[in-house]
Amino acid sequence: MVLQEKILFTSESVSEGHPDKICDQISDAILDACLTQDPNSRVACECFITTNRLIIGGEITTKAIVNYEQIARNVLKAIGYDDEEWGINWETCQIEILINTQSPDIAMGVNKNGAGDQGIMFGYATNESDNYMPLAISIAHDLVKRASSLRKQGLFSQARPDMKSQVTLDLTNQKKILVDTVLMSIQHHHNIDENAFKKYIKNEIMIPVIKKYSLNDDFKILINPTGRFVIGGPKCDTGLTGRKIIVDTYGGYARHGGGAFSGKDGTKVDRSGAYMARYVAKNVVGAGLADRCEIQLSYAIGIAEPISIYIDTFGTNRIPNNVILKAVEEVFDFSPTAMIKNLELQKPIFQQTATYGHFGRPSHELPWERLDKIYLLTKYIILP
Repeated sequence: MVLQEKILFTSESVSEGHPDKICDQISDAILDACLTQDPNSRVACECFITTNRLIIGGEITTKAIVNYEQIARNVLKAIGYDDEEWGINWETCQIEILINTQSPDIAMGVNKNGAGDQGIMFGYATNESDNYMPLAISIAHDLVKRASSLRKQGLFSQARPDMKSQVTLDLTNQKKILVDTVLMSIQHHHNIDENAFKKYIKNEIMIPVIKKYSLNDDFKILINPTGRFVIGGPKCDTGLTGRKIIVDTYGGYARHGGGAFSGKDGTKVDRSGAYMARYVAKNVVGAGLADRCEIQLSYAIGIAEPISIYIDTFGTNRIPNNVILKAVEEVFDFSPTAMIKNLELQKPIFQQTATYGHFGRPSHELPWERLDKIYLLTKYIILP
């Protein structure tokens, strides 16, 4: 008897206190502040953070009057960075502002309703979970989200803001997916009771999250594998906007075009195109045309229509892929102007996306998660 080779797949997530995610949140908070006053704001904002120092740079053209420094301090305060020993103090940190206006060469193309840049974007959906997301990344997000929530409530008092999770699933039997390993690295105070700390993480974070998904609880556990995680946050590692693009999307389960999202308004197709591709893929799967769907879009700067649209259903399609492509092209408008309007990308809804993923949230929070095109797509199902 030949034993089947074990198939393992891993995704990771990070908390709102991770240095890269601090930068994402500040960039998107600035974007939201600009859009609140001026929905036509053009924003490309990036941050760099290190020990008790933050640099905010980029290109912003807006009628809004925005206090960039105060927005950054508010974000740091909300996360809980109030001690220089943790890497940064929201009250005392140095903040440098290096903001210019958008290049007129780029604006010339965008003003004609064209794409704000060239590039490729991917969107993905699967029916393996209720939110049409790969299971591993959904679990990984929930782990650090729960840990951060407990910390903020004062129930996880020994934890500091910087956290990571990693989930390995056993996909050998697709009808019975198992959790193989759960890893969490959580920054903590000095002189903790290590056994009590790890016991709390296992019993109050790991087990409740895994039970939520009705999965096995006999998985392997790794917590702070080096044995100590006191020095963290910006004191341990510099942070940059847009450096967690796989955490932001599908946990490595689908392809990525390489463009980051945070700090960019909807004219930047890195963001709007990726959101649109997710929206289309989710509706294709929701309509029952396929169990899995990945869509690639490509754009040229200054041109409204995509250069190409490619669909892969990984052999799970119930109708031919060329029919799915035809349906998608007829039902959806991929021009930047239409994407901005239909996905409500001029509204200040972006800071929430900067933590725990841009996809898989309830549709009332994020317009690109709506399943409102299913009926139109089901008309393309070819009946025998």
